[in-house]
Amino acid sequence: MKLAMIGFGQAGGKIVDKFVAYDRRTGAGVVRSAIAVNTAKADLAGLDNVPEENRVLIGQARVKGHGVGADNELGADIAEEDMDEIQGAIDQVPVHEIDAFLVVAGMGGGTGSGGAPVLTNHLKRIYTEPVYGLGVLPADDEGGIYTLNAARSFKTFVDEVDNLLVFDNGAWRETGESVRGGYDRINEEIVRRFGILFSAGEVREGQDVAESVVDSSEIINTLSCGGVSTVGYATETVETGDGGGLLGRFSDDELDPTETTNRITSLVRKAALGRLTLPCEVRSTDRSLVVVSGPKDHLNRKGIERGRKWLENETASMEVRGGDYPLSDTDHVAAVTLLSGVTDVPRIQALQEVAVEAQDNIGEIRDESEENMESLIRDDEDELEALF
Repeated sequence: MKLAMIGFGQAGGKIVDKFVAYDRRTGAGVVRSAIAVNTAKADLAGLDNVPEENRVLIGQARVKGHGVGADNELGADIAEEDMDEIQGAIDQVPVHEIDAFLVVAGMGGGTGSGGAPVLTNHLKRIYTEPVYGLGVLPADDEGGIYTLNAARSFKTFVDEVDNLLVFDNGAWRETGESVRGGYDRINEEIVRRFGILFSAGEVREGQDVAESVVDSSEIINTLSCGGVSTVGYATETVETGDGGGLLGRFSDDELDPTETTNRITSLVRKAALGRLTLPCEVRSTDRSLVVVSGPKDHLNRKGIERGRKWLENETASMEVRGGDYPLSDTDHVAAVTLLSGVTDVPRIQALQEVAVEAQDNIGEIRDESEENMESLIRDDEDELEALF
């Protein structure tokens, strides 16, 4: 699947930067264009792989390149005001060569959570290609303002995109991990999972062709139900038989079709029921897709079909697509599951409660302010009457 990726804000820019590095390393050719948009000049300068001409600094007249300070309303206003500058970079995208736009943003900050929904609305009005979002939710320990920002902007982002792929930092942070180290590792996890998913239909020169190709139309159809999506991933090492290192469950020696079938099915189960990018109840999935990648000899078609059937039963959905993605330069067999249109998601329910509570608090504060103002006016009127 060929994408135009736009990273909005600090987290979005860093993730797109890593996607470009991954794309170069694997030779998949998924990223046809990479753009980073930010209100902070330092964040743009810290990118390594997004071309400098595609780094767009917005809001210079208002924040002087210093960011919006986690104010997502200001981030949205600046995105609206400076959309022409962003469009200038998008005009360089070879739109005839892409299958979709992917707007990537952290939902806790100010620039990304405020500006990404504004940009997706703009893209949907101008282009016919699907516009997807990749939203990263903040962990609870990152601070209340970031949770509140995510609660405010999440529904807006979901409503604007054709589908929102979500990664929840809170489900992936590890105890005792430094903030910087945690973000770097999490960004690598994001890129690995979504990288395999989007690369599946792209055939590199000299690469084996899949028996059952998962092309861009398969991914688009899976995401076309809209709403929120999550991705699962599981991997095992291929044994080389040289006696070195910790060996996995797949072996190059005397490949047993039955054994390979069972292990691929097991991998699909691990991917769907294990650590998802956004934890959810799998049975609430509307549509799904499974991709198994690895050395061609280890990609047993019967195993992939059995895994797809298992996922069909697990999600109680008839719309489950699947296929293989052979890779000659890897010592792993991996399964990626895309669960689209999920509805039973505790994290989102918690965010909605935060948003409602915040709205109620804003209403109470506004009512209290109005009462105080009316009280002051009455006091002034009483004083005037006493004077005259």
